[in-house]
Amino acid sequence: MSRSLKKGPYTDEKLMKKVAKAKESGSMAPIKTWARASIITPEMVGMKFLVHNGKKHEEVLVIESMIGHKLGEFSPTRKFKGHAKKGKLSKVYGSSGRFEE
Repeated sequence: MSRSLKKGPYTDEKLMKKVAKAKESGSMAPIKTWARASIITPEMVGMKFLVHNGKKHEEVLVIESMIGHKLGEFSPTRKFKGHAKKGKLSKVYGSSGRFEE
């Protein structure tokens, strides 16, 4: 369910203070954050963020097309290892779907 238009987009206050401070000083150092639910605003364009994914911080460079999305969308929390090769799974489990040796 989306957030009410009356409330406006959610952005973490501490994160926005860090963004304002970095813009003011002209610093290009990445900003470390745990606020995955924060919406990307136009002030964040061109900045680098280290977004926590539950294990480590993933570097995210914000570009114009990301405005309105959440920071967490660009730092996946699960590692995709790929699909099983065709026939490899069926050899282990057999045609019944149960483990057979």
